[in-house]
Amino acid sequence: MPLNAKALGEALHEDLTLHSTLCRRDAGAFQKAIQSGQDVVVACTQEQRLFGDLGQQTEGAVSPIRFVNIRETGGWSRDAAKASPKIAALLAAARLPDPPPVPTVTYKSTGRLLIIGPLDQAEQAAALVSDVLDVTLFTQGPGNAGGAQARRYPVLGGRITGLTGWLGAFELQWAADNPIDLDLCTRCNACVAACPENAIGLDYQIDLAACQSHRACVKVCQVAGAIDFTRDATAHTERFDLVLDLRSSTATPTFLQHALPQGYLRWDGRDLGTLLKLRELVGEFEKPKFFVYKQKLCAHSRNETVGCNACADICSAEAISSDKGRQQIKVNPNLCVGCGACTTVCPTGALTYAYPSATEQGTKLKTLLSTYTAAGGKDAVLLLHSQERGQALVEELGRAAQLKLAHGVPANVIPVALWHTASTGVDLWLSAMAYGASQVVVLSTDEEAPQYLEGLQAQMDVAQAILRGLGYTGTHVQLLRANHPTALDAALQTLGQTRQKTPAVAARFAVAQEKRSTLEMALDHLIEQAPMPVDERPAAIALPAVGSPLGTIEVSKDRCTLCLSCVSACPASALQDNPQMPQLRFIEKNCVQCGLCATTCPEDAITLQPRLLLTPERAQLRVLNEAKPWACVRCSKPFGTVKAIEAMLGKLSGHPMFQGEALERLKMCSDCRVIDLYSAQNETKVTDL
Repeated sequence: MPLNAKALGEALHEDLTLHSTLCRRDAGAFQKAIQSGQDVVVACTQEQRLFGDLGQQTEGAVSPIRFVNIRETGGWSRDAAKASPKIAALLAAARLPDPPPVPTVTYKSTGRLLIIGPLDQAEQAAALVSDVLDVTLFTQGPGNAGGAQARRYPVLGGRITGLTGWLGAFELQWAADNPIDLDLCTRCNACVAACPENAIGLDYQIDLAACQSHRACVKVCQVAGAIDFTRDATAHTERFDLVLDLRSSTATPTFLQHALPQGYLRWDGRDLGTLLKLRELVGEFEKPKFFVYKQKLCAHSRNETVGCNACADICSAEAISSDKGRQQIKVNPNLCVGCGACTTVCPTGALTYAYPSATEQGTKLKTLLSTYTAAGGKDAVLLLHSQERGQALVEELGRAAQLKLAHGVPANVIPVALWHTASTGVDLWLSAMAYGASQVVVLSTDEEAPQYLEGLQAQMDVAQAILRGLGYTGTHVQLLRANHPTALDAALQTLGQTRQKTPAVAARFAVAQEKRSTLEMALDHLIEQAPMPVDERPAAIALPAVGSPLGTIEVSKDRCTLCLSCVSACPASALQDNPQMPQLRFIEKNCVQCGLCATTCPEDAITLQPRLLLTPERAQLRVLNEAKPWACVRCSKPFGTVKAIEAMLGKLSGHPMFQGEALERLKMCSDCRVIDLYSAQNETKVTDL
């Protein structure tokens, strides 16, 4: 790789000592470096294990060690000679401190394994793992060869009615509705031979649809007494730590969600890697709690009315549900896989990504882009990819380029590994544009759930509409789909064919943990640096109806009675009342387009209008509707509105409970209503006396 220590040192603002034969020859230099106390970056992930072990074995090693890949991501490319700015950026980002620890989720597994499937296949799988796992089989038919005669593992049978849980806490529910009791059965095969319909398989379960009630099996099983057609079906429940499912993915009650629970694995009978992974799932395991939830910001529900359901709809692990009793969502941390899609589509920031946090992600993007620009790089493209399949695809492309089979990652394309590609959204993308990126490209492989791609595309449509509306020509945010290095290579080469307008001055703000704060700072900078002259800009930029976290509302003054139910429903304080007079007021900057106001409105008077208002009125309080107040007929104190009181009188005038004085009291304020009612009761008592 063409590495220039002087140029890299200037970009990183320090003198660098470059060791370029890392694998073996410079091991001594590495040991000396980690004894110095200074930060050490090893720019080779292939030898991470070697250098990690060497670091542990080196006496007096005190330096923190970080690893970064500059080979497949830049050095192994036809553009390698121009890749110094990118390599400097990757080295700078690698030196950032690790994210601080966050709360963890703990799983405990003793290795109790349930295998579901045809009995012969289940027994074959059990033989490969039973030396480390405690195996129980649940038969789903005998299979092609039938089961073994020796009873080596407990076998359950019947009809599965439920399977829920996660690693260390799976619960199986089934109904033992088969006439053959597997605990009593001796596997003598007498019933199999006696059945004239061949309705009994070698899993010793009777196909009741084929059985013609000859009961020959009962006669030959009199000694063991295992067959009883009059036995009532009984419900059973049992807990397991692990589940290996040999059935097809479309069978029920197999978990059907895209992100399967940890500890639940499917096996096709061929890939031994699945069984090797299963064997390792014994003990205590931890993972980060990937999310932080702030209920007061949540737009899911208010006043028993559901508004925003974006997080639950996009979750591929089915970890998010509605807690109607507490007027909020509920996230199961054991099922959460940390994809972050819920935080991406959350309009308010009630759900935020915790590991790494938005602030840490923003610092990394800012470091990459500022270092790249300082080193002389131009037209930076951020390639966001997953740390698993996406990372592997980028590395495969680099190796293909080294063999002259591909172009490789272009010099201006900076790969950025994420825990999951769905964990970033419009706030971070627009922040990257404000920092100077010409494009943000999200690499999608076959590991992403379909709803993730839909959610990402909706967010991208919003970001692109904003940028184009401000005069930033070109395509700045896009989804790149590839499952093979050849497809990735071809797609990356097309990114530089058109130039994108970017801010003339890079932003200096720091990404906040609060999503709305970050979004507002990014918008402010992009608007300030917009290529389109102020006098040519529209008053507002129309945004897509799906996924927009920005916009206004329209109120039909003919329908609105100023009941103000929308004000109490609004989670962002975008809608407000006026204590001094009947008014519905609105701050557009606060509106998250959750729709709770429209859903709550009893008169169906509110509609959403996604847009980005570019005038100062966006941050100002404005009146959407106002009305003449109704004066109490007894004390003249204003309460309610003329329109609301008249509508109420019209609806209740024919009701038998509101006639005469009762109807007249509806025209009074709450205090006078009580006084009038009390006076009427006293007059009645005096009359009776």
